Amino acid sequence: MDKKMLEVYDPPMCCTTGVCGPTVDPALAKFASALDWAGKNGITIKRYSLSEKPAAFTKQAIVKAAVELEGTGCLPLLLLNGALMSKGTYPEREVLAGLLGIKVKADPNTKAAKPPKASSCCSGSGCC
Repeated sequence: MDKKMLEVYDPPMCCTTGVCGPTVDPALAKFASALDWAGKNGITIKRYSLSEKPAAFTKQAIVKAAVELEGTGCLPLLLLNGALMSKGTYPEREVLAGLLGIKVKADPNTKAAKPPKASSCCSGSGCC
């Protein structure tokens, strides 16, 4: 299997984790967690913030063209092995997994909800 590299080009911000500043951005925090998970599943992750590494945005032709045509509203851009795979949003783990071709395993810390036990008075419908 070939090694996959995911490059994330973020809009200008103070940090990419979502836990800086006066409020926490839950979308960024979830995405940071999803990237950590992807890295643990064999994906090489490179992340660039426009405010911290602007030169990276001019070196990648797809990113440079998107920002020139659409402005920073097209960010974040996600490239997989150099090909654009997502634009303008931080995908949730399940979506990211699908884009990266990784199976999402059930979290062993989460117990599945048990169906209600059948009762003779309800004919097994669990309504009583």
